[in-house]
Amino acid sequence: QVQLVESGGGLVQAGGSLRLSCAASGRTFSRYVMGWFRQPPGKQREFVAAISRSGGTTVYADSVKGRFTISRDNSKNLVHLQMNSLKPEDTAVYYCAADWGLDGSPGTIESFYKYWGQGTQVTVSS
Repeated sequence: QVQLVESGGGLVQAGGSLRLSCAASGRTFSRYVMGWFRQPPGKQREFVAAISRSGGTTVYADSVKGRFTISRDNSKNLVHLQMNSLKPEDTAVYYCAADWGLDGSPGTIESFYKYWGQGTQVTVSS
């Protein structure tokens, strides 16, 4: 089992940047596929980005491709989401997720992930 704690959310103006972090408990972090999801106000949770166990494979939602970067540091049990050129439509609660996965490939749907953090609020003002 792994526990996830997100940090780094806040209020930023459009065009600005934020870096989210997710700290994972346990000694087997490198065995988990990691993902970021978000839930905009009044909408369903949606996929943002995911990264394989080694960090060698990443996948992004089309809406954030080219602006967001997911990365991980297995020595520190951390996964990051660097968000640049933020837009008001990026406003959401951002969640970190983890799962063993089948072959280590990152998943893009909610049901792929067993473990979830509590979320961190990101608000982008226009």
